[in-house]
Amino acid sequence: MKPKKVIRKGSSDFKTIIEDNGYFIDKTMLIKEFFDNGNYIMLMPRPKRFGKTLNLSMIEHFFDIQKLNSAKLFTEFEITNEKDFCKEHQNKYPVINVSLKKVKETNWDKCKKKFKILISELYQKHDYLLNSDKLKKYEKQIFESLILRTADLTEYENSLLKLANYLFSHYNQKVVILVDEYDAPIISAFQYTPSQIKNYKSLELTYYQKVISFMQSFLGDAFKGNEDSLKKGLLTGVMRVGKESIFSEWNNFEVYGITMPYFSDKFGFTKNEVKKLLTYFNLQNDNEKLAKWYDGYKFGNVSGIYNPWSIVSYVLNNKAGFRPYWVNTGSDILIRDKILEPDIDKTYKTLQKLISGELVTKEIEENFVFADFETDRDLLWTLLIYSGYLTQVNKVDLATYQLKIPNFEIKGIFKKIIIKWLTNKIKFRKDLLISTSHNLINNEIKEFELGFKQIFEDTLSYFDIAPVIDKDNKEIKIPKEQFFHVYTLGLLTILSDDYIISSNRESGEGRYDIVLIPRNVERHSSVAQNGIIIEIKQIENQKSKETNKQFTDRINKKIDEALEQIERKKYYKTLLAHRIGLEQIKRVAIIFVGKEPYITKIKN
Repeated sequence: MKPKKVIRKGSSDFKTIIEDNGYFIDKTMLIKEFFDNGNYIMLMPRPKRFGKTLNLSMIEHFFDIQKLNSAKLFTEFEITNEKDFCKEHQNKYPVINVSLKKVKETNWDKCKKKFKILISELYQKHDYLLNSDKLKKYEKQIFESLILRTADLTEYENSLLKLANYLFSHYNQKVVILVDEYDAPIISAFQYTPSQIKNYKSLELTYYQKVISFMQSFLGDAFKGNEDSLKKGLLTGVMRVGKESIFSEWNNFEVYGITMPYFSDKFGFTKNEVKKLLTYFNLQNDNEKLAKWYDGYKFGNVSGIYNPWSIVSYVLNNKAGFRPYWVNTGSDILIRDKILEPDIDKTYKTLQKLISGELVTKEIEENFVFADFETDRDLLWTLLIYSGYLTQVNKVDLATYQLKIPNFEIKGIFKKIIIKWLTNKIKFRKDLLISTSHNLINNEIKEFELGFKQIFEDTLSYFDIAPVIDKDNKEIKIPKEQFFHVYTLGLLTILSDDYIISSNRESGEGRYDIVLIPRNVERHSSVAQNGIIIEIKQIENQKSKETNKQFTDRINKKIDEALEQIERKKYYKTLLAHRIGLEQIKRVAIIFVGKEPYITKIKN
């Protein structure tokens, strides 16, 4: 009996996974679809950690003429049913497989050094060519200089083309070129080039422009008009950045993006693949909740694509319940910066709709210049859909799609972004926020209530709350007061210079919601300031179903309950420990009815 297969998370090498008895979801028909495609060069952009690197490794091991023993790796998979294809093409071509995913530097000098290291290592993999009688002496000298990193920049720019030519000369067989995460250097250069000089015209090129220039030669020379030594070419990345002229002059080139009905099931896991995986690991009972958390993507004409990184992570860590695995694998600085720009009122409203589960209709620009992000806010939606934060639902017309947040995992990160933005927006209303905050610390509670109501009315919309799954995989509905808690905490950050703002900590006989501790007490100042304890509650809005007196009594009763809880559980002990007297401790109850806050009792 064969030993049970295991999950090999983090490995993107096809050979390692198969030889280490790893569980592999069969994507081998990508090999034939790629090779039989009429275009010599293809770009397949997909979100991060959706299987791009592993798929290129699989293609490499199938075609590579140096890996004659690799045929046995494919014996259990669908491609072996294509006997004529395998006989004609398996392990018949020299292959170059290079990944640019690690070329993410903050300036051109570091980026150039990283390229030299990467190209040196690539040439070292093929250093057997130094013994080939098909290479001329000067070609071997160039080869050695690239390995030793002593060549000039022009040689590095042409290095991919030269290696293809050297391999063709040695094997007398055209070359398959695979480039993984081709756009990583471009995205980093864009991020780390100051906005004001991205499009600046001068004799001195910016970091972004230098990377584009290098890539035009590095990739362009290898793929453009290279019929002599190129058999097939495949690039992967997150975005298409064609207008930068990297691809503009390429012949026999096609982009198979996430909206195209080709290769749709070759990146990410389909429903059937996930069902088979869960059954194999005896986790089939988790299928419904798993779909809510990690399903929801649509590539081309295939719906129900799961995030593979999250699925693999869950299978390995299923006893810990459902967690946001994928969103914690990278910083996505570009996305965060674009969403949190100052003039994002319209973006904010759209994100509110998305978080509440609504569809939004946006035009997706699949061929753009990164520098256009400086002037065209609508490109944000293209960035979000290609990066995996949104997914298409329906095509409206040629370039317009209905979009949605795919699942609970992604919804969580958007909620964090919204909360951060709300805090930033409030800072732009400093007059109201400062006066309202001062009302609080000066114990002017009625005035604080009026300002607090106005802030919420101007900035807050109703949010649904995604469920949390406990250790027994049972769904727990998060109370909306938790959201109001976080929001209120954000509003109070303006006081952080004068107050330590503490939340959800143990004190007395329980956990308080929010406590404000005067900093001058820590500095042993003789000036007394109030310490503040805030207890937050939320009740349903039933105003239409009750009389004014019933409504008033219910709110007043809840305010009394919150204040009594502060006393009964002795939340004030934290403030006493900071040498604040009981007479200086102010207790505040904030009761949310729907989204409207009540702080002082209502008179009947």
